[in-house]
Amino acid sequence: MKVAAILGERQAGLVDVPDPTPKEDWVVVKIHASPMCTEYHAFEYGHETDRLGHEAAGEVVDVAQPGKVEVGDRVVVMPQYPCGKCVLCTDGDYIHCENNYNFEEFVGSSYGNATMAQYILKPSWLLPKIPDNVSYEHASLACCALGPSYRAFDEMGVNATHTVLITGIGPVGFGAITNARFRGAKVIAAELIPWRVERAKQMGVKAVINPTDEDAVDQIRDLTTDGSGVDFALDCSGNVQAHRLCIDATRRRGTIAFVGQSGRNDTVLHVSPDLIGKGLRLAGAWHYNLNQFPGLMKVIEGSSLLDLLISNVYPMSEIQQAFETSTSHESSKIILKPWE
Repeated sequence: MKVAAILGERQAGLVDVPDPTPKEDWVVVKIHASPMCTEYHAFEYGHETDRLGHEAAGEVVDVAQPGKVEVGDRVVVMPQYPCGKCVLCTDGDYIHCENNYNFEEFVGSSYGNATMAQYILKPSWLLPKIPDNVSYEHASLACCALGPSYRAFDEMGVNATHTVLITGIGPVGFGAITNARFRGAKVIAAELIPWRVERAKQMGVKAVINPTDEDAVDQIRDLTTDGSGVDFALDCSGNVQAHRLCIDATRRRGTIAFVGQSGRNDTVLHVSPDLIGKGLRLAGAWHYNLNQFPGLMKVIEGSSLLDLLISNVYPMSEIQQAFETSTSHESSKIILKPWE
């Protein structure tokens, strides 16, 4: 099969690797839509690899034994390779599993676990089925584009009576706008890249604040009831300054969720004034519980913003151009078509 690969600094192409084969309850999925995520970092720095991507939608084409899916089923490919047996996995919170499979040891090959590829091998229970009226491109948004913010907003209870601050309007941030708008919430975005600012406005946000402005907190508070601050804040950037903006712009007894990966960067929390005095609640959201999949599919079926959430669809044969678009930061979600 063909897979996308980074061949050097800002150089990408396709390479041929062995096709995966099914084993036990792991099945082969033919990938029809593969969204791009943070892989552009490796492209920029020239980290050579032919194992790219962790989100996709496709069709089951080969199984080793009867299981939860059959050949011909249209499915969303969930990330990672959790054990499927621990309490977290059986409760649907597989993303936090501490006993992930060693893929190469179990399969006997290092290939077949990336989504920027024509095929992938996955445990059948990690392949929820796509409704008949949903396209592969839209279904693929049920991973990183919409997943983290869906869980955060669902568990915070965001609705049409609330004002939400979203910091960092990249692909995940655009997904957060989509989820918040679907719930009827008023959205304030914090972003400084002009292309993203304009796209956020097209998606119906109330205002876009430049997070580097000295009076950014005051600007946000002026847009809220009685100037008390937003009800909820969601950081999609992983940026320390954005974390602080969320903390300072959220009202007393409000809730802040973090979905943007921040590596080892440290955000200073002042426990007394931030948490005790304001009564803030802080939460992390990586990916949604599998039991929330039907609710997320309702967003995909009903939102009018999906065509703005997807800015580009590229044949995987044009992977070089796709990465160049991704690194420009003038895009929302980019979808690859591995068979074109």
